[in-house]
Amino acid sequence: MVARVSTVAFEGTTVLDIDVQVQMSAGVVCFSIVGLPDKAVGESRERVRAALFALGLALPAKHITVNLAPADVLKEGSHFDLPIALALLAGMGVLPLEELANYTALGELALDGALSPVAGVLPAAVTARTHNRGLICPAKNGGEAVWAGDLEVLAAPSLLALINHFKGTQVLARPEAKLQSEETSFTDLRDIKGQESAKRALEIAAAGGHNLLMVGPPGSGKSMLAARLPGLLPPLDPAEALEVSMIHSLAGLLDNGKLLRRRPFRDPHHSASLPALVGGGLRAKPGEISLAHNGVLFLDELPEFQRATLEALRQPLETGRAVIARANHHVTYPANVQLVAAMNPCRCGHMDDPAQACGRAPKCAMDYQSKISGPLFDRIDCHVEVPAVSAADLSLPPAREDTATVAERIRKARTVQSERYQKLANDNKAAQMPRTNAEADGELLEQIAAPDAAGRALLTQAAEHMKLTARGYHRVLRVARTLADIAGSDTVLRVHIAEALSYRRAGFGR
Repeated sequence: MVARVSTVAFEGTTVLDIDVQVQMSAGVVCFSIVGLPDKAVGESRERVRAALFALGLALPAKHITVNLAPADVLKEGSHFDLPIALALLAGMGVLPLEELANYTALGELALDGALSPVAGVLPAAVTARTHNRGLICPAKNGGEAVWAGDLEVLAAPSLLALINHFKGTQVLARPEAKLQSEETSFTDLRDIKGQESAKRALEIAAAGGHNLLMVGPPGSGKSMLAARLPGLLPPLDPAEALEVSMIHSLAGLLDNGKLLRRRPFRDPHHSASLPALVGGGLRAKPGEISLAHNGVLFLDELPEFQRATLEALRQPLETGRAVIARANHHVTYPANVQLVAAMNPCRCGHMDDPAQACGRAPKCAMDYQSKISGPLFDRIDCHVEVPAVSAADLSLPPAREDTATVAERIRKARTVQSERYQKLANDNKAAQMPRTNAEADGELLEQIAAPDAAGRALLTQAAEHMKLTARGYHRVLRVARTLADIAGSDTVLRVHIAEALSYRRAGFGR
């Protein structure tokens, strides 16, 4: 007889069904796991053996073979412990095989039989629901599993509790869905003195989801401005929250299984490697750009990142997904992010101050900025200079507009965009529509952001004079559409085109 228990393997956000098969036969006494397991799966033998011993059970003196099918798919992670243990218990007659067939199981076993939390429970639960199966998982992962919908979730603290549940001597209650607390304190825009142009650019970027680059000397407030962006952004809607939480679940970053409510804000150090930023590594985990999906990726000291790492961002920024190539397959993660970057105009940072600039100016600025390629600059919608703050500005009282006031304007602008794209989706019967102006492209962009006659004339003239690429031309239209939404205008006017053009890069520090 072969005992079977269902579990899963992960290839990016794709969840693969895995059939754990256990056969006990006469022959040489051994316990082997086959089916392309990695080292963590191979070590399941010792964890399962110890967990069963802690329950007072011993493996029979037989030839035990555990097959993880399909055998040509690499099995990675410790979450195979629980399905292997359940299949063994079914093969030994301890658990009913017919009931286990209605569940997908995953979890890591401790040596005393306790169940430790694992990554990927939320996407596994969604997949189990599509197959009309329940889910068996560790108790600490139960809060995220129930968000998958109407499915039975057995969140057990230990293997013994699971056995007692199936025996009828203990009942495992359905876990409660958990959300991260809304009581999150954000730094306020009122703390920033001066920098009105930069604040305006930050509001536009937040309203339309546009990429933003801030260039200025050290201490001018670039990082302070970026740190206030999370407080300006609206919370995730239910669909976005589930999408983002699934990625964080795969990375093992959900705090006690609590779904995210706020948009992620990731700010990796400039020493981050290419796999850390884009994704990859031994198990092709999501990188910072995917962990920032539907949120913000902040790169401070942009030219200090490795050039190859920055160039690897070009494709995800354009397509909204990060593709990690492997020898025999590709792993894809969502990466629809808003890039916010900050940099000095040159290495010393004082290009515009003759008293402090180094002796290599202005060539040092050209060399420093050349570390960032033109195509990457072209993918940034708004470029703004952040000058040094004067002593007069520092002595001023706090600004009248706080984060809540600006966030309300941004919320209204995003609501206008959401209603527009929802109406277009209904009219055109389209399944996929942008969520923000920054995602609009092609014919849709021409339809929603067509400027008036004066605006089109200005844009045509500026495109020729500023040598705008086709990508740059369209990004001006996107920013202009956001400016019109903030102003409450149905039409993109000349004034919106003019302001949008002012945010295109024109040689900082030259």
